[in-house]
Order: sequence, then structure tokens, then C-alpha cells
Amino acid sequence: MWALFMFINGFITIALLAAVAMVSNTPFVFPSLGPTAILLFYTPFSPTASPRHTIYGHAIGIVCGYGSLLLVGLHHAAPATVVGVDFHRILAAALSLASTSALMILLKSAHPPAGATTLIISLGIVTKPTYLVVIEIAVILMVAQAIIIDRLAGLDYPLWAKRVDPESSDPQSSDSET
Repeated sequence: MWALFMFINGFITIALLAAVAMVSNTPFVFPSLGPTAILLFYTPFSPTASPRHTIYGHAIGIVCGYGSLLLVGLHHAAPATVVGVDFHRILAAALSLASTSALMILLKSAHPPAGATTLIISLGIVTKPTYLVVIEIAVILMVAQAIIIDRLAGLDYPLWAKRVDPESSDPQSSDSET
């Protein structure tokens, strides 16, 4: 039954965003949405699947990915898939992932798929500033879909952050996000 839930919701979620991408001719669907969808529907109660972690994580990835491009002067360069990888691209990719992961820890907003988002940007696959905004809007739309779908399925998916049990001794749940 869980596999069917994943199949249907993964299909619907990505199909809707892909349709928006087709109509708007913008990147409303991109590779790191796949693992995000899996987290949101397969492990909806995991802190990394909460709306807060998902939205903040991708935003951090976008800012760090584009920031690394600006820092090394590659914001107008062709993607690494076209021109290859050189020292500047290595620096941009490494810096984007390192800063994304560090900021997610500091801001208590871990969302592993955002590591792919930051690399998509720092490798030059998506770099147009308006498209970076579109990427974050797509993440927000996916989270909205997850809230609706998970709630309709009877799951107590959080509206913003994982509910923390104050009596819990689990150190992972002790950061107050509610």
C-alpha cells in the first residue's frame, strides 16, 4: 500500500510541476525535486522532510550555488556539461556544497536534496536569476502539494516544522522548530 501511495503521489507531484514547466517554459521541474518528493511522501515525519527544512534547505542551496558562481566569476559561463570542468568550476562546486551543508547545520535546516540543487547551480546547469526564483517557487509548490496530499491521506504532516516532544530524550528532536 505504501508503494502505491509513493507511486501515485510521486507521479502526480512531478507531473503537475512538469506541466507548469512546459506551459511557462521555465525549470519548474529539476533533478533534486525527485529526492525531495521521496522524502516528503516516504518519510513525511522526518525533520528533513518538514516544510521548514525543505524550503530553507533549497533556498540555502540556491544562494550558496549562485554565490559560488559569482565568487569565482562563472555566473555567465556555459555549463560544465558543455565546456568541461576546470579549476574554477571545481572551486565553485566544492564551495557551493561546503557552504550549503555548513549553513544548513547552522540554521538547523538539513535537507539533503538541497545538496543537489546547489550543484545544479554551481555546475552551471541553471544560473539565470529568475530561474533560481522559479526553483524555489517549485519547491514551495511541492511542499504545498505534500501538505495537502499527506493530510488527505490522514497523515499528521506538519504545516511548518516537525512537532517536538518536550519529554523526548532524542537530541535530534531537541532543536525547537515549532
